[in-house]
Amino acid sequence: MNLSEPVNAQAVGRSVGKYRWTICALLFFATTVNYLDRQVLSLLAPSLSAEFGWSNTDYANIAAAFQFVYAVSMLFAGRVVDKIGTKAAYVVAIVIWSLGALLHAFSVPMGEMAVSFLAIFGVMAVPSIVGFMISRAVLAVGEAGNFPAAIKATAEYFPKKERAFATGIFNSGANVGAILAPITVPLLAAAWGWQAAFVVIGAIGFLWMGFWLWLYDKPEQQKRLSAAELSYIRSDSAAPVAPSAAAPAKKVSWFQLLKYRQTWAFAIGKFMTDGVWWFFLFWLPTYLSAQYGMKGEAIVLPLAVLYSMTMIGSIGGGWFPSYFMARGYAPYDGRMKAMLVIAFFPLVVLLAQPLGAISYWVPVLLIGIGASAHQAWSANIFTTVSDMFPQKSVASVVGIGGMAGGLGGVALTKLGGWVFDYYKTINDIHTGYMIMFGICAVAYLAAWSVMKALVPRHKEITDL
Repeated sequence: MNLSEPVNAQAVGRSVGKYRWTICALLFFATTVNYLDRQVLSLLAPSLSAEFGWSNTDYANIAAAFQFVYAVSMLFAGRVVDKIGTKAAYVVAIVIWSLGALLHAFSVPMGEMAVSFLAIFGVMAVPSIVGFMISRAVLAVGEAGNFPAAIKATAEYFPKKERAFATGIFNSGANVGAILAPITVPLLAAAWGWQAAFVVIGAIGFLWMGFWLWLYDKPEQQKRLSAAELSYIRSDSAAPVAPSAAAPAKKVSWFQLLKYRQTWAFAIGKFMTDGVWWFFLFWLPTYLSAQYGMKGEAIVLPLAVLYSMTMIGSIGGGWFPSYFMARGYAPYDGRMKAMLVIAFFPLVVLLAQPLGAISYWVPVLLIGIGASAHQAWSANIFTTVSDMFPQKSVASVVGIGGMAGGLGGVALTKLGGWVFDYYKTINDIHTGYMIMFGICAVAYLAAWSVMKALVPRHKEITDL
């Protein structure tokens, strides 16, 4: 391969047009809203736990309810996206998750109604816990549609050589959401109460929906897209066809997809690593409260710094495989080499507890490196799907992997709740966090090893 080819390709990509990056910007803002809505509860968890008397296990159960419903919904979300198309699927997703976010403000009365109904059957429950679990479940159903739709949109609008970078950019919206949440949520809660924080943040999704309906269409139907840019987007398609000549897409079942090692590699990789991000997202405010007595506005700066670091990981991780591709590696091989390097960075999280006595900034920065590595990893693991599967099945495979990742998140969240409650009873919460951070640190090297064993070299799926 001529080493100048990737550079020339990038130059051509810049000259043919830039509308595909407008679509990337839309995906970025959708992911920002997604994570804003998702993180409100974790930021309010210390005060809500005090108000309603929740234990660590109670909070873990609420968080796990979201993750479990999210996991199951991801499986179906991928199918829905492939069936009804990216544009319509994104609208459905953001309407449901925005309504779910708003519903949190009414969790207590809703929980009281649910508990009264359950009492008819002799089931006893705590209203606040049940109410928040219902709200989280609705939020999860909608939010499950974000990544299958975004990955499919990326596969539609970008050639393979740009997909990891585009994915890294829109995936960094998660980090922006995680930065904005600790800045805005405590202020909203302090000014108008915790219910207002859910209402204001939840309403933002409807604003994004208007821009999506205005600016998005399939590339072949997009009037703002030049013929040259469309040709560039389709430059590495195996057999591009005109929309009028295209045969109806054959439906691909889950069982068909599960016969491929590529599907299992993606799903297992997600199962082993997604829980780490969920753990950081849901437990960091509680960690800073338990270890350093930080609450409310005190956690704004540490979390803003930490999640600002993750933006570097997301965008840099999306770019990183191109370094290897420019040196002659095929896209999959370059991506796997980049993921191996990335997998070593979370090991620094092992030092968070041993060095935490120096200052709370030590674990914040070390966890920030680990979280940055996760986002770099995430930008690449998502793109392995569009590298190997045809567009018609990309969202379905992402849904399968998303379900696996969600179940991994449930497992790690529940484990965290049990570990923290146990070590809290023996007055040794420090050890509890050391155990959980250790699991997070080694997850990526273990996941990479399994993925490489399942798919040792690139093999594109052509028989679907």
